[in-house]
Amino acid sequence: MRHFLTLRDLSPTELRALVARACELKKDRLNPKTRDLLRSRCMVMIFEKSSTRTRVSFEVACAQFGGTSIFLSPGDSQMSRGESVSDTARILSSMADLIVMRTGPHDRVMTMAKHSTIPVINALSDTFHPCQLLADLQTFHEYRGEMQGARVAFLGDGSSNVCHSWINAAAMMQFQLNIGAPAAYHPDAQVLSNAGSQCRITDSPAEAIEHADLVVTDTWTGMGQEEEKAKRVRDLSPFQVNHNTMALASPSALFMHCLPAYRGQEVTADVIDGPQSVVWDEAENRLHAQKALIELLM
Repeated sequence: MRHFLTLRDLSPTELRALVARACELKKDRLNPKTRDLLRSRCMVMIFEKSSTRTRVSFEVACAQFGGTSIFLSPGDSQMSRGESVSDTARILSSMADLIVMRTGPHDRVMTMAKHSTIPVINALSDTFHPCQLLADLQTFHEYRGEMQGARVAFLGDGSSNVCHSWINAAAMMQFQLNIGAPAAYHPDAQVLSNAGSQCRITDSPAEAIEHADLVVTDTWTGMGQEEEKAKRVRDLSPFQVNHNTMALASPSALFMHCLPAYRGQEVTADVIDGPQSVVWDEAENRLHAQKALIELLM
């Protein structure tokens, strides 16, 4: 029994195999060999933060594997009235077969895993978003093949959960990650230490994106940061992905965004809706990558 709380819960070999398996599952999403994987099994989804792609992709994945899913929003469980995460983990472990948790502080999902006797998947925490990276790596693989040796540019909030997961991916897949971010938005130092020379930070958007094979950004105002929106927009505006910044990347560079996107802020419409954007394949691949993950854990 194992959990998936960050990409580092997989070995680099396992991560590459999971990406390849996701591509296989995408080609034949209703294969009779997998449609009974979760038959008579139940997946409980505890979502303390709102979601579109994550919730739908996990519920569809469970259904295509023949399982049943139960969705608990913030007010649907006794945790909203003070029951501990550890007690909840013990109870769910006695009834269900898989827990998918989307939460705030990362230590909440860590506590859930510590006290659970069934697999726990981190569907997003404030610090990491590893399921998103599975889909991103799959998407790059589909368009460009092996990521080893590639150049990836992340522009915007380097302290975001998505950027932290890209840092883990760079260390594991051996590609160069250049993060363009203001000083106040640099990644967590401990997370960054895991990447070594595979990751470089600059306060120059042009320097970060130069010759990049892939350009990535994320919303500037995450869930729970709404009161900081005006300040974050001011601070991060120089790191917008637009026609001029994309022109500095490789001519064949891809553009990714985990969505939701706010056109005119972190990215302009001509980029996200343009020919270099692969965001719609990236979004769909949440389903296939998570099916591969569930298959591995179960």
